[in-house]
Amino acid sequence: MRSGNVPKRMLEPDPLYGNRLLTRLINRVMRNGKKTVAQKQVYQALDLIKEKGEDPIKVFELAISTVGPKVEVKSRRVGGASYQVPMEVKGDRRISLAIRWIVTLARKRSNREYHTYAEKLAAELMDAAKGQGEAIKKRDTVLRMADANRAFSHFRW
Repeated sequence: MRSGNVPKRMLEPDPLYGNRLLTRLINRVMRNGKKTVAQKQVYQALDLIKEKGEDPIKVFELAISTVGPKVEVKSRRVGGASYQVPMEVKGDRRISLAIRWIVTLARKRSNREYHTYAEKLAAELMDAAKGQGEAIKKRDTVLRMADANRAFSHFRW
C-alpha cells in the first residue's frame, strides 16, 4: 500500500557559486559516484563561458529556462487503447528534463570539434542560451508531439 508524499530533499548549494541548480547539473554529469570529477568538468565549462566574456551563471540559468519544455506527452490507456495525452510540465520536472537533455546531448557532440567534455558542455550551454543547438531541437520535437496530439487533451487525468 502506498502512503503519502515523500518530502523533497534540499540539495546543498555547490561550493564555488553557491547555486542549488548548479548542484543538480553536477549530480547529473557525475558518473560512478565521482562527484569531484564532475565538479571539475562543470567548473571548467563555466570558466570557458567566462573566457568568452559572458556571465557563466546567467548563461547556465538562461539555458535551463530556455530548454525546459512547457508541454509534454504522456501515455494514457483508455479502453484498451493507448493515447499520447499532452500534459503541462510542472517546475521541478521541467528543470530535470532540461538538465538531462543538455548533459546527454553535450556527451553526444562530436570529438572532432571538441576535445574535452567541459568544452562540449560549455558549447551546449551557450547554444541553448542563444536558442539554438540540439537541446532546443529536442524541446521543439517534444512540443510538436504535444501539439499534434492536442485532440486527446480531454483524456487528462
